[in-house]
Amino acid sequence: MTAAARPEAPAAGDLARRATADPLFRLVAYALEAAHGRPPAAVWSAPHAFHLGSPGLVAAAGWPTAAAAAPRTDGLVRLSSLGHPADGCDLPLTLSGPPPAAPAWAVRPYAVLRALARAGYGLGGSDLHVQGSLTAAAGLATAEPADCAVALAVADVHGAPGEEPDRARLARLLAGALPDGDDALRRAVLFARPGEALLLGAGPRGRQRYVTFDPAASQARLVLVAVRGDRAERPAELARTVGLARRAGALSAWPPGGQPGRSVLVLLPAARLAAVRAAVAEDFRGRGRPVPRFLNVSVAGAARRED
Repeated sequence: MTAAARPEAPAAGDLARRATADPLFRLVAYALEAAHGRPPAAVWSAPHAFHLGSPGLVAAAGWPTAAAAAPRTDGLVRLSSLGHPADGCDLPLTLSGPPPAAPAWAVRPYAVLRALARAGYGLGGSDLHVQGSLTAAAGLATAEPADCAVALAVADVHGAPGEEPDRARLARLLAGALPDGDDALRRAVLFARPGEALLLGAGPRGRQRYVTFDPAASQARLVLVAVRGDRAERPAELARTVGLARRAGALSAWPPGGQPGRSVLVLLPAARLAAVRAAVAEDFRGRGRPVPRFLNVSVAGAARRED
């Protein structure tokens, strides 16, 4: 690890114009160049993550957040996001004292950048663009994948060429910088494997092991169901959704976060998916309520660099 900026990687800089690349990664690469006038040196994707309803058991979902980064040497961070097109900002990277005033969305990325700089990553500053594939309305936590994508991208562009960022160290830095976050979800983002769940020990340094969790391999489906409408009505509507799904053939259901929110994960036989969706939709339409959103979830691998 070194504080010196590494040369721009041609592969990442060309990502915006590569027809075969994933549209999200092409978009985030192009958006950084459009916002800051230079191509990215690295683009990283980080999966959304979820709890499995048992203590310490988490997994990653195949819906990513992406971060594109390029190193600076003038101590400035320039932050942008297509989710907040009018709220890009240029901020001095200070290591102590109150943080500079920033748009609400940029406060958390700036906290990550500051923690990284204190540890020696990115002291010279960075250009950064962040974009997710899901919004908070889907019901999965959006902060933790964004935190990890930012940390990995910045550590990468300020590290030695060809050196993989130290994920364990980044996990500890994020846990210290953002104690309000869900450390279990962050560790799923950083260390998940496709078709497996991660069983975590306590604390950022706790041991972890992998257990098989591959619904598709057993002809099952994992579906995220997010209710809409007033916040006060969500608990009752979620409970009703779970009851309807179980009567239509679902095997189990649980909240994807540490606390109940606006969605539930439902595990069901693949052959019962249409019946479950129909039962839920018919009930909500019959009551004049917005029909919940259904999102198929694949059990995905960890954050990675997109070349």
